[in-house]
Amino acid sequence: MVDQDRKGDGVDAIRTNRGRLRFDQRGATAVEYGLIAALIVLAMLAGLSALGGGTGGMWTTLKDKVAAAN
Repeated sequence: MVDQDRKGDGVDAIRTNRGRLRFDQRGATAVEYGLIAALIVLAMLAGLSALGGGTGGMWTTLKDKVAAAN
């Protein structure tokens, strides 16, 4: 059988911690920085894939010229 005093203490502890966590912004800042970093990586990947298509033709042309010179 659960002692009623102990049960009340647990509920009070949960309420106290919930109140403290409500105003704690440290975790939110870390999440925001993570999202910013993810967006930067996505932008870099988009830019690299756009450049990759353009340089593919350049490397093919260079390969053909080297093969023709031999």
